[in-house]
Amino acid sequence: MLNDRHRAILEFLQVCDQFKTIERQGWLTGGRRRENDAEHAWHMALFALLLADEINVKVDRAHVLALILVHDLVEIYAGDSYAFDYAGETQYAKELAAAERLFGMLPPDLGAKVKGWWLEFEEAVTPEARFAKSLDRLQAFNQSILSSGRDWREHGTRREQTYARMGTARDFDPVVTTMVDHLYAVADREGYWPEDAQR
Repeated sequence: MLNDRHRAILEFLQVCDQFKTIERQGWLTGGRRRENDAEHAWHMALFALLLADEINVKVDRAHVLALILVHDLVEIYAGDSYAFDYAGETQYAKELAAAERLFGMLPPDLGAKVKGWWLEFEEAVTPEARFAKSLDRLQAFNQSILSSGRDWREHGTRREQTYARMGTARDFDPVVTTMVDHLYAVADREGYWPEDAQR
């Protein structure tokens, strides 16, 4: 028979199954459907596993993975917002309320730990959080490349808008910077920007 603690953990994990249904703005390779939050987090985790030893910053890989796995869980209740339509403080308040609700389902010690990971990612001060945040940007940008810039064209997102947001990734480490620069070169060469379509 489950004790109360384990029942709460199981119920939280069952609610987290909804994470697989939260649709993002980015499209999968080939553009058949939009990516979901679980796919985004999985792909970020794979980026982290493969790049952790390549970067010049020493990070605790397991801690980075914890941050990645929880960073968007609040979207179960807050929903996804398009990066370039981000409503700043309003969206953060919505996500913070969602964090209280979602992580409050867990036993208090676990709820505090998971919420702490979420806040650490949001604040992006520790090396692990800065790495995870840079991968959040890199993975999403890579997804736009894999779908030939479909989300950029749908939303009219111009190159300079993306460049400002990608500063989080570009400024983290030279390895990540090189990857970002390579992806920009692909987007420029292939004409993935909405402004290219207007020429």
